[in-house]
Amino acid sequence: MNTTITDNNYTLQEKLQILADAAKYDVACTSSGSSRRGKKGELGNAEACGICHSFAADGRCISLLKILMTNHCTYDCKYCINRVSNDVKRATFTPEEICQLTVEFYKRNYIEGLFLSSGVLKNPTYTMERMCETLLLLRTKYHFNGYIHVKTIPGVSDELLAAAGYLADRISVNMELPTQESLRTLAPNKTMKSILNPMGKVQSTIASHRMAIGKSAYMERSRGNQFLSHGIFSDNSHQVFREKLESQSIPPQFKNISNKNSTAKNIQDVFSQKENDMTNRILTWENACQLAPLDMSDLKRSFAPAGQSTQMIIGATGESDYTLLQTTQALYQGYDLKRVFYSAYIPLNEDKVLPQIGTPPPLLREHRLYQADWLLRFYGFQADELLSEAQPDFNELLDPKCDWALRHLEQFPVEVETASYALLLRIPGIGPKSASRITHARRYGRLNFESLKKMGVVLKRAHYFITCGGKQMFHTPIEADYITRQLITVDKKDLWNIQHSNESYSQMTLADFGIS
Repeated sequence: MNTTITDNNYTLQEKLQILADAAKYDVACTSSGSSRRGKKGELGNAEACGICHSFAADGRCISLLKILMTNHCTYDCKYCINRVSNDVKRATFTPEEICQLTVEFYKRNYIEGLFLSSGVLKNPTYTMERMCETLLLLRTKYHFNGYIHVKTIPGVSDELLAAAGYLADRISVNMELPTQESLRTLAPNKTMKSILNPMGKVQSTIASHRMAIGKSAYMERSRGNQFLSHGIFSDNSHQVFREKLESQSIPPQFKNISNKNSTAKNIQDVFSQKENDMTNRILTWENACQLAPLDMSDLKRSFAPAGQSTQMIIGATGESDYTLLQTTQALYQGYDLKRVFYSAYIPLNEDKVLPQIGTPPPLLREHRLYQADWLLRFYGFQADELLSEAQPDFNELLDPKCDWALRHLEQFPVEVETASYALLLRIPGIGPKSASRITHARRYGRLNFESLKKMGVVLKRAHYFITCGGKQMFHTPIEADYITRQLITVDKKDLWNIQHSNESYSQMTLADFGIS
């Protein structure tokens, strides 16, 4: 396959069609976490609540201009449509073309920010230099103050990593696969070390910068997490994670990470004290702008204020849900990631080690992993509570929270008028908002099932697991088989929608925006 740049005859519209379509398999592009008001003489702003208001049916954000800089690639990842051995149309944007597209789309209110990724053109360093040049032009020449998420290329220099962090709002490195063995099989040009090394540097730099401006070293989380002493972001859990690091009892890909050389003292609660070459050259806030190829200090920008994220492909290899969820928890605790995204593998390439073309994407499995991810981040659950080696995969018929509750019926029913906030969150049908409303309302009066419904409690699930004023909503037996049958009936419509959504499994096209 010819990988040289031969797209000089493509128009800008044709390049946009090729490279926007090539980017649709990357899902890690939400934009919450960065807050920046508009400035006189500059274009755009970024809101902390997230600028991505619209999502396609498969969950992909559509209000960012999501494109690849190029789909030329020297790598031969077996799962990727843009791999070097595939015969596909190739195109490359120049930095100026990306800037013009971003600004013009923004002015027309088609988008509110930019998500920029790329294939590996020539080598990682050359590719990242072009991406950083693009971001620098947007921030300086075009005065674009809106949200930017950039995907970094594993293996680039500290200087380019620092430049990307200062120019973008969120920075990410795709893990793609949760184990070194899977990477060796499907992505021979990548290693776990080349992926985790920049993650550690970015995390340390973000933490150091936050502490230098008087903030906590850790990224902001849901306010409800402060009441969850058992949650993965609590001080107690950080301490347990550190002990696991020291005892080497965590997933193998995370055994040797450390942060001894970081200037952020509080990060020691997350990483072990063991020296390791993966983090010997961790960036700090004091020298990151000096490492950047251009003087970033003049821009007076925060380093990746929206944090970092990553993505894992689901279904291309044989890892269990338990392995994926353990990896997810270790990434949240060890690298303070803002989000871990999951992408159901779509069979695109012929290869004996991949699912056959025509095999439907495992959308229901992806859905269950996202539900479990929410339980880790907002509900105070741990990976080992939801799955185990004896039960390594999620129940397809029940959501993870209901499945957990049915395996722990000795803890139910729960009296909602006296239960703690943390315990309320473990009841199926009760989320953070309704749990908060319950704890607030019961200070001023008695509760009943009608008031619970008005607070947002999903009683068709919750009533099996709660009492209100000492009474059940209905006289139902607290038996696993009976409740399971009832819950499966309730969820049957939702399951059907998920299982059949692959019939229209596609990202919105330019035509959906009225662009032809």
